[in-house]
Amino acid sequence: MVIKVKTAAELQTLLRQIDHKSYPAYKDTRGKYQFQQYVLSIDHVQGDPFAAPSKVSILVPGKAAGFDRGCYEQVHRRIAFQDYLLRRMSVKIKDYSFKAKGSGKSGLLGISHPGQEILERSACAVNPQNGDVTVRMEIGFPANGRTINSGELVKILFDFLPICVRQTLFSSSCSRESVEKCLFLADDQLYIREELKKRGLVSFVANGAVLPRKSGVSSLPMKDGKAFTSPASMEVTLELPHHGRLSGMGIEKGVTLIVGGGYHGKSTLLEALELGVYNHIAGDGREFVITDETAVKLRAEDGRSIQKTDISMFIRNLPNGRDTNAFYTEDASGSTSQAANTVEAMEAGAQVFLIDEDTSATNFMIRDELMQRVVSRDVEPIIPFIDRVRELYEDYGISTILVAGSCGSYFHKADHIIQMNRYQPVEITELAKKEAEGYPYTTGKLDKSAEPNFKRIVKRDAAFARDDRIKLRTDGLDGFSVNREEVDMRYVEQLADPEQLTSLSYMIKYMKLQVFDGKKTLRDAVEGLYTRIGDKGFGAFFGSGSGAGGSAGRGGDMGGDGGALPGNLAMPRRQELYAALNRCRELIKIEE
Repeated sequence: MVIKVKTAAELQTLLRQIDHKSYPAYKDTRGKYQFQQYVLSIDHVQGDPFAAPSKVSILVPGKAAGFDRGCYEQVHRRIAFQDYLLRRMSVKIKDYSFKAKGSGKSGLLGISHPGQEILERSACAVNPQNGDVTVRMEIGFPANGRTINSGELVKILFDFLPICVRQTLFSSSCSRESVEKCLFLADDQLYIREELKKRGLVSFVANGAVLPRKSGVSSLPMKDGKAFTSPASMEVTLELPHHGRLSGMGIEKGVTLIVGGGYHGKSTLLEALELGVYNHIAGDGREFVITDETAVKLRAEDGRSIQKTDISMFIRNLPNGRDTNAFYTEDASGSTSQAANTVEAMEAGAQVFLIDEDTSATNFMIRDELMQRVVSRDVEPIIPFIDRVRELYEDYGISTILVAGSCGSYFHKADHIIQMNRYQPVEITELAKKEAEGYPYTTGKLDKSAEPNFKRIVKRDAAFARDDRIKLRTDGLDGFSVNREEVDMRYVEQLADPEQLTSLSYMIKYMKLQVFDGKKTLRDAVEGLYTRIGDKGFGAFFGSGSGAGGSAGRGGDMGGDGGALPGNLAMPRRQELYAALNRCRELIKIEE
């Protein structure tokens, strides 16, 4: 359906006509309006001044915006450029939020506020074909009590907003140097990711990187934080397209151990590697900390549910006879949950495991020699990770980076051993291996495991498809709910932004309605969705193309539930979608 675009003058006339009427009269403003050099779309009007703010979008045609095609034709540049424009708009809007007065949320101007990571977001999209720039935001339509104060909305739409648009979304308002800095960094980060694959590396940490954060609740770099310097034996040098020569620590494929005393930076390094799956903005300190994008952080997760996961690689021969080839529980133990997390990460395509001993189940990670003597393998159903870590790499190509503070037995398994000393890494592989000779680690005879079975077929839920009022809610980084079923994501530690969880809730809703037919495996369903995302972006799971209302395309401005695409979505990795699906207790059911 083609929506007629009205003039800005018509909107101003309408606002004068509804002034001092009851708040629902604002609904009449829905539609598209041609302003000078851009189109304003009022997509959703709030029910009253105390409700969630109204949703609007701004479309600046590519010819008017005037940005060079090199800013947006390539995917990696487009995502970085969208992030650049969004950050500019986010800063500018703050100057005008709540300058218009009224009750409740009157005068609020809000837009997605990116953190240190560069993510693809629905709040700003640049069309790769024509350079059209779309920005999605919220505005609190002003009122006195529940009586419309349209004079204040006129200030927002005709005074404040045009200034924000002109000063952020046009090439004439952006310095060439700042745009190039954004694009060149994106090029250099992509180059490093490609070099990881060519050189057999799983991660790169540049010399001069600042890994410590400002505080436990801030992702900003620590002021005067100690700069990282690679051990000479692990140093690699890259010739980046724009930055030029850059040296740093290259972590090779295989098994890498990070050891050291408490508070010397072991976990800080691992946390930087965890988030190295994302690109970071200039000045973050970690912009040249790059990790294989499939890497998954593993940990114990007491109490999580497990649905028909094949954990027989790590747990078998349970005394109660339960089947570990398709294990089910509503309340997993630490070791069982970590076994499931490991196998599910394999299912999700992870090529690197990141593990911190502090957040792992001890009996999953290791059984020391004395315990093996007292409790023989014949009566112990758990095969610890240490006995599979080499097999995971040699047979499945999955590398492991493990932080260990007390478990020296892994020295026998590691290809490289790094000691953190006052936040500086030192390679001690030769020393550690020599010392380990005096403490042999024996496992006895252990057969290789069968490849895990990933053919988990998700049941179709006909009752869900009949529910036309599906409720979605996001609870920060802790989780989300679909139809009031809570999905606990607290221990999925590589989620960087609550907007990724909002996207996950929409993805699961879409998959429940359109994908899970009782025939597809979980893996087929997820990989099929990400193929669609590659073509349609957020419209793959939010829009008429997704079967959930509206219409959308990669870089387009419409979608979702019969209305415009919301501005609060950020793209999660497929690994986090797998994690979310695996943590659904009732929403997702696996066939018997």
